[in-house]
Amino acid sequence: MLQNDLRPPGGTKHKRKRVGRGNASGHGTYSGRGLKGQKSRSGAKLRIGFEGGQLPLIQRMSRKRGFTNIFRVDYAEVNLSSLASRFPAGSEVTPETLMRAGVIKNLKKPVKVLGQGDLEGALTVHAHKFSAAAREKIEAAGGKAEVIEA
Repeated sequence: MLQNDLRPPGGTKHKRKRVGRGNASGHGTYSGRGLKGQKSRSGAKLRIGFEGGQLPLIQRMSRKRGFTNIFRVDYAEVNLSSLASRFPAGSEVTPETLMRAGVIKNLKKPVKVLGQGDLEGALTVHAHKFSAAAREKIEAAGGKAEVIEA
């Protein structure tokens, strides 16, 4: 096979629409622009969202502002107070044990440990993320804060 033998697959190439070439072409008289009006005239340039002077949709719905960050990570947050009440000193805390204890609902979200509350006994806590206060309190109680890689 030679390069000059290659052809595009059938149906991928379309003929250019030639407007204003007589009524027999099917695109004569108004050339696909409809009848009268601003957009039928030559040189018609309208900005995106222009509604003929009517208050545009984007301004009518001003309450819908901001954006959604597609890179945002939603964590299952766990406070130290809930760890202290459910796990005895010296135990190992993982996302699986948290789920069994009913602290988190499922394992779909990564776990973040927050520093609200106090720890009495030493715990080895495995989580995806720790707040600075939580890490400090866990280590002050003689435990370990170990990060799980996602």
